[in-house]
Amino acid sequence: MKKLFELFVTFFKMGIVTFGGGLTMLPLLERVVVEQKKWATSEELVDYFALSQTTPGIVAVNVSTFVGYKIKGIAGGFLATLGTVTPSLIIITLISSFISSFEEIIWVQKALRGINVAVAALLTYTVISLCRKSIKNVWCALLFVSSFVLLFFFKTHTVIITMGAAFFGILGFVVSRAKEGKCK
Repeated sequence: MKKLFELFVTFFKMGIVTFGGGLTMLPLLERVVVEQKKWATSEELVDYFALSQTTPGIVAVNVSTFVGYKIKGIAGGFLATLGTVTPSLIIITLISSFISSFEEIIWVQKALRGINVAVAALLTYTVISLCRKSIKNVWCALLFVSSFVLLFFFKTHTVIITMGAAFFGILGFVVSRAKEGKCK
């Protein structure tokens, strides 16, 4: 029971301070989930992010569900998810009750602009961190560059890129296993 409460409180705290979505949450998740709590390894966290990108829903919510499930099964997944979304529900409820006058307040506009800049920095950090952890060989670098080119220059749908990357990831694995078999 104590661990379930800890899951809820931990993800609630992260949900309070996370602006900009799940990707901006990665540095905080790494610090709390991997380094402090030791609930997952860095590699597992990257895998959870990758899996969260391919499943429906919000990345931060999906990752919290995966971590919670790993620690305490279905109840852990549920409470970690609830912890992540509760702060947003509270904040959105409060803001929506004042929204008509809220958006016209100059200091609110300036604060949101400042938050947007900080979110851009967090996203940049997250992208660099994910690249360092994910691009481990020439094959991965080729997948990264081709995915970026398809997305940025050809506006290819992300589902096609994700499915193609999964296919080529599996293909790379099969080819490397076949080479190992021939070398023996």
